Amino acid sequence: MYKLFLILSIFIISCNTETIYSGKILNQENIDNLNFKNKETLLKELGEPSFYDPIGNQFVYFSEKKKKNSIFKTKIEYSYLFVFDFDKNNNVKNTKVYDLKNKNSIDNIDDITDSEVIKRGLIERIFGGVGPQQELPTTP
Repeated sequence: MYKLFLILSIFIISCNTETIYSGKILNQENIDNLNFKNKETLLKELGEPSFYDPIGNQFVYFSEKKKKNSIFKTKIEYSYLFVFDFDKNNNVKNTKVYDLKNKNSIDNIDDITDSEVIKRGLIERIFGGVGPQQELPTTP
């Protein structure tokens, strides 16, 4: 009796379809119209980014939709990564869209981190303890 109940409950649970969203939930209008002019309109339309790169001054948005039919069967309907590059005036200078579902079409990025950041970090490490000592406030 218990075996029949167990088999029946597993069968019923496996028949449910579940939609799982990850990252930003974007509608088709947002995906079709990615021609944002500046950071302000981008934030107004899409909200806060999934990731902000302060070194490259980039916003990264991730959006994915999965259909889960059973424990063993999951289908990815779409999976996108949107990267927006900004100039010094916070205007969008470049927009890139990566279709993560089609991983064969993604090339490695040849971008190189600005060497000033690395040099500054090295100099700070070498001369970090040089200079006037600051008194830290103490509480009684």
